[in-house]
Amino acid sequence: MTTLTDSSLNATTPILRRGVLVLAGFAVVFAAALLAGGRFGLMLAIGLGFGIVLEGLRFGFAGPWRAMILRRDPAGIWAQLLAIGLVTLVALPMISAGSGELVGAEAPVGFAMIAGAFIFGAAMQVVLGCGSGTLVNAGSGNAVALIALPFFAIGSFAGAYHLIWWTDLGALPIIKFSGWQGVALTLLGLAAIAGLLWKLAPPEHRRLPRRLIIAAVLLAAFAILNLLVAGQPWGVVYGLGLWAAKAASAAGADLSGSAFWSAPGSLDRLKNSILTDYTSLTNIGIVLGAFLVASWRVGGLSQKLPRLPVLAWIAAIVAGFLLGYSSRLAFGCNVGAFFSGISTGSLHGWVWFAAAFAGSIYGVRLRPLLKLEPKP
Repeated sequence: MTTLTDSSLNATTPILRRGVLVLAGFAVVFAAALLAGGRFGLMLAIGLGFGIVLEGLRFGFAGPWRAMILRRDPAGIWAQLLAIGLVTLVALPMISAGSGELVGAEAPVGFAMIAGAFIFGAAMQVVLGCGSGTLVNAGSGNAVALIALPFFAIGSFAGAYHLIWWTDLGALPIIKFSGWQGVALTLLGLAAIAGLLWKLAPPEHRRLPRRLIIAAVLLAAFAILNLLVAGQPWGVVYGLGLWAAKAASAAGADLSGSAFWSAPGSLDRLKNSILTDYTSLTNIGIVLGAFLVASWRVGGLSQKLPRLPVLAWIAAIVAGFLLGYSSRLAFGCNVGAFFSGISTGSLHGWVWFAAAFAGSIYGVRLRPLLKLEPKP
């Protein structure tokens, strides 16, 4: 028989747990600020914001692309385009007026970049997570993401190790759009894609839920804060590769054979704490933010281990490695190349989007073949 006291305890337990979670979030940010400095603590807080929005409002990149491919439901992609457009309105004028203090996510278009984006698009549909999505899914307890994430980091490290060899195969000079002219061109391009998706969508899917509008606005705000505080756009892939490079270096590996990892900037980051690397801090924040949201929900971390065949787990490992390797060749993932590339005026962001979406079409078909879901 349940007593009044027992009922009171049952009612207050979630409140106490959530209070502890809030305090833990503040404590982690305070600890980072104390150990590394206020700017780095703020970057961790921004990462927490990304994670909370992505998990809390169910905003993603891989899932909406899958929804468009399978059901012609463009809502999630519209939200992505809205967030990119909002960042563009602020980021491009600031970068143009910043006298080099702020930099965009600029990269050249080349053979390796296009191939890397295509492979990334396929691999992210296999594990149902891009760069930020894999971090969010791992933080919320998804077993496939937890398996894929370390191999994502290893792949990012390996891709960076070989990056110069791949770019030497041929690439155009960096082409970018700047200032208010760049804003106009970018917004026009985003509007054209949104219009095309509207035309392709059936009438029942021609709406953008309020939840996704809120998520897009919040994500754009955190992305702008990221640019202001770090002086660079939001990214994911470099931080993951850095973690693997630090592990390799600590194990005695000689990284002098890589032009990327032996460059002065990379050497400095290898020597210093990850608490002084902006991308690492936002990545950590995303994982922790997703964990906080999942813990906040009743039963949020009680996911059962999926009963998948061996082939599916092997596919998750291989796809995780390919996510890391291909995203380095493509100069970023859905965040660093697509979201930040387009919003800060780099042509490669648009090319990345086209190549990765084409890869996603094949990735959606691969997933049931690899036993990660039942065949339709």
